[in-house]
Formats: sequence, C-alpha cells, structure tokens
Amino acid sequence: MTHDHDVLIAGGGLVGGSLALALRGTGLRVAVIEAQPESARLASAAGDRALALSWGSVQILRQLGIWGDIEPHAAAIRHIHVSDRGHLGKVRLHADDLGVAALGYVATARVIETAIARALSAAALDMLCPASLMGVTSGRGGVHVSLRHGAESMALTARLLIGADGGNSTVRRLLEIGQAVREYGQTAIVTEVETALPNQGVAYERFTAAGPLAMLPLGKRRSSVVWTQKHADAEELVVLSDAEFRERLQQAFGFWLGKLTLTGPRRSFPLRLIRAERMQAERVLLVGNAMHQLHPVAGQGFNLGLRDVALLAERLTACREFGEDIGDPGFLQRYVKARHSDLEAVIRFTDGLVGVFSTDLAPVSVVRNLGLLALDQLPPLKNLLTRHAMGLSERLPRFG
Repeated sequence: MTHDHDVLIAGGGLVGGSLALALRGTGLRVAVIEAQPESARLASAAGDRALALSWGSVQILRQLGIWGDIEPHAAAIRHIHVSDRGHLGKVRLHADDLGVAALGYVATARVIETAIARALSAAALDMLCPASLMGVTSGRGGVHVSLRHGAESMALTARLLIGADGGNSTVRRLLEIGQAVREYGQTAIVTEVETALPNQGVAYERFTAAGPLAMLPLGKRRSSVVWTQKHADAEELVVLSDAEFRERLQQAFGFWLGKLTLTGPRRSFPLRLIRAERMQAERVLLVGNAMHQLHPVAGQGFNLGLRDVALLAERLTACREFGEDIGDPGFLQRYVKARHSDLEAVIRFTDGLVGVFSTDLAPVSVVRNLGLLALDQLPPLKNLLTRHAMGLSERLPRFG
C-alpha cells in the first residue's frame, strides 16, 4: 500500500513540534497537522505560562537544535528550596552538589513555542496549518485521516498517526479512547511578581494546608507564581483587589524574597489528574497532554512529554533503519511498555506530594516534617532526589 506520509503528527505545539524536529533527517516522510494559526498562538494567554525545564529536558532541546534560541530568555534554577509553611522541615537542593551549572531552567511557553516554530519553518516537513482533523480510520494497512485545511477538504494516509494535540485531543476523541480523571478539588492561580530581593536562581516550592505554592525564577527579580488553593478559596482570591491579593500571597509565601509586587494578571484553572485509558490504538500513539495531564506540583508535565518524544524518535529512527514497519502493533506495544515505568513513577511522585502536603492533620504534619529534616541531612537520598528533579531518573534517549 502506498502512503502519503510515514508519520502524521496531530498537533504542532510544544510536544508535537518537538517530535517533528526530532524526526528531521531520518528519512521518514513527516507531516504536521496544527489547528491553531500562528497569529492565534502568539496572542494566546497560554504562552505566558512559565515552564520548569529539567536538566534532562534541556539536553533534549539541545539535540533538537533549539536550546540556543531558548537559553537567552531562560532563567537558571541553581537551587531548589522545599519548605512546609508553619513548620521547620526544609530540603535544599544545589546544582553545585552534582557539579552542574543548573538543575534546570524556567522559560515561558511562548519562548519555547517560538523556537520550535522557527526551526519547523526551516525544516523539510509538510506543515498543514490551520488544519482541523475531521476523521481517523486505522487498519492493518495504514491510517487514513480526513481534515479541513483552510477551505479545502483533504484525505491523507500514513503508516503511523501521533496524537500530540493536547488535553482536548481530537485524535483521542475520534478514536473514542476514554479517560480516567481524578479531581483534586483544587485550583491553580498563576501570576507574576517582582521581588524586592534577587532570587539568586532559587526555585521555591512551599507547601501549605491548601496546596503547594511555587515561586519560579524568570529573571533577577522576576518570578512566576503557581499558587494552589481549594476551589472556593481560589474563587475568592481571584476577585480580590491587587493589594489584597498581594497581601495574602505575601502571608502564604513569607519574606524569603522580601516584599512582593504583582506585575502580571491572575489566571486560574482547575487541577486534576487525567490519563487516557490507553496510549495505543491501531497505528496510533498518544503522547504528551493527549495522554497524561498532571498536577503542576514539581513541574513535571512538559518534561514528561519531552521524554515521550525523545524515546519515540529514537525508536522510530532505529525501526526505519532496520526496514521495519513503524506502525506494527508489536513495535507500538514495546514503546508503550518502555514509557510505562517513567509515567507511573512521575504520577506516583506528584500524586503523593499533593496528598501528603495538602493537609494539616497533626500526625501527617509531624511525619512529613521529620522526613524533610532527615532528607536534608542525608546526602545519598538528597542526591537521588536532586537527580529526579533534574530528569535523570531515566536514560536520556538519542535520536536523529
């Protein structure tokens, strides 16, 4: 059977665009189907999101050839400071302890998306944008996709379709793949602040009874705030005046960085753990947020999606070099199995943090603070946690 392409990627954003870049020069015929026009992406408030990039993710972005465009606009995380509000327990992680310049970096989604878009425009790939997926039919011979590209209806065939089209994945919906959803009963409030004191490259994760409060460096005196609250409390905080909100935020975070000044709008979104019931269908794979959406605690979501991409690109490249069918069920099953341990470990880690640190019950509080104090004093365990934060708990794939 003749196919128009080897790989169709639905979604040209952070994860889908990264996969397309990873497949450059492999000999695979790749097309990207993206619903959002460039003008809409640039105007979207979602681009203001601050993303924590682990050290491992930075290495993947280097392999993609785009880290040079991102780094000038990224803030280094040289230290991670974890504390429990109202208690003595703290853990401090330092890049120097592992002999690296930074544990990770923080960059806005727009900076990363722009670097990806610039590289894609120079790549020998078919870009269909704006294009809406209308239908998917897969079988032993290939996958058939119908779409609307501007005013034109199109039909494409490929050996493999990748659903990288985000949390509201059209690929997942068209294939009727269900989702398992766990509601946390929490809302994240996101904003930006200027701090009286320089942050010195410290990323703060401060746990409160309502949920975690993260303060991520964006510049010398600029930080991104992700403040988790119970739904009702979040609704109240969002409508407060700037002065009242700033005061509440200052009380929750403390004066680690001196006086805080609001510099960005407040946005909020409900928090839940969402997992597709399966990653694989016939000649179809789901990656990134199309497959998994996590609580933002520890900032693992995009890093996990990048690892999806890196391993998939490595395996697709090897599969083609050996002349094998990249849509073969056995190949796809092996990939799913290979990603299973990383996905499960990250979900257990983030889910566990939310459960343990979102309560003020005395017995839990005592145990977790003893744990934090002990962890800070035990170098082997501390280094293990540091490596996990750097995204080094898994082997870094190589591709291209």
